Amino acid sequence: MPEPVLPPPSRRPLREMLERADDGVLLVGITPPRRSVPVAQAAQIAEVTMARLATVDIDGLILYDIDDESDRNPQERPFPYLPTMDPAGFHREHLGSFGKPVVIYRCVGKYTEPELADWLGGVDTDQVLSVFVGASSRDKGVQTGLTQAYTLRGRVRPDLPLGAVAITERYSRSGDEHLRMITKQDRGAAFFVTQVVYDVDATKSLLSDYFYACRQKETAPRPVIFTLSVCGSLKTLEFLHWLGVDVPRWLENTLRWSEDPLAESFEQCLSAARELSVFCRRLGVPFGFNVESVSIRKVEIEASIELARQVRALLDA
Repeated sequence: MPEPVLPPPSRRPLREMLERADDGVLLVGITPPRRSVPVAQAAQIAEVTMARLATVDIDGLILYDIDDESDRNPQERPFPYLPTMDPAGFHREHLGSFGKPVVIYRCVGKYTEPELADWLGGVDTDQVLSVFVGASSRDKGVQTGLTQAYTLRGRVRPDLPLGAVAITERYSRSGDEHLRMITKQDRGAAFFVTQVVYDVDATKSLLSDYFYACRQKETAPRPVIFTLSVCGSLKTLEFLHWLGVDVPRWLENTLRWSEDPLAESFEQCLSAARELSVFCRRLGVPFGFNVESVSIRKVEIEASIELARQVRALLDA
């Protein structure tokens, strides 16, 4: 196993990078273990995860908050939905020795306002940032709405660094995602994390509209962190589709017919990182990357870690 990697002293801590809108943030995103796993197994999963992360020069970790999204997509989920551990609890109980900041997602509709206020009141803002996620569809019942959650954070914990989600596919459908981003920014979002990106051209159009809308408002664009995920099987490809990720037809054909779709998708993710890096620098939008594996297959998880290493090298070049 490669030796642990330490960040160079010239790079600021994650919170400061985001506040100053520095380029080059690199995160790795993971999903907590299933809620049903025994405590000992959860501890073992955390140990393996931290050993992997120690081999990559990342600025922080994203912990996802998983919700049942069958209301958004009635088709059968390629990988069954299984409730996972609370990300804040997993961080507190099993990742205490990680030593780097953690971005904890909150699907705010799952929580009552008192539950969300209780978590906000106790969070360690030196080590924890958050991303608030709204309902997966307009028809989904929620206990706390996204606007309500922003207001609550402003009242209870305004010092908690807060991010928001940006979705290229929503932009492709409605054309107003850049305006949603600005609204979230006005409500306190200091950075954005995208859904998995495979449609690079559409993402560049979203960025362009966001940048010029910010210019019209005479406000500075906030960092956009692009999520990359390898695809090592047809089932993973089906899951990406189920999640709502647009994969261009030519690329889908390439992955379906390739003898090694994992290697093919790896190269496409790296190519996307290069193209988006060049575009953002030319345009003037601060940017970074988040690397994840939507599959729990070991080979795809390990490929995502290697992708993170190569993206780090790209950012540092």
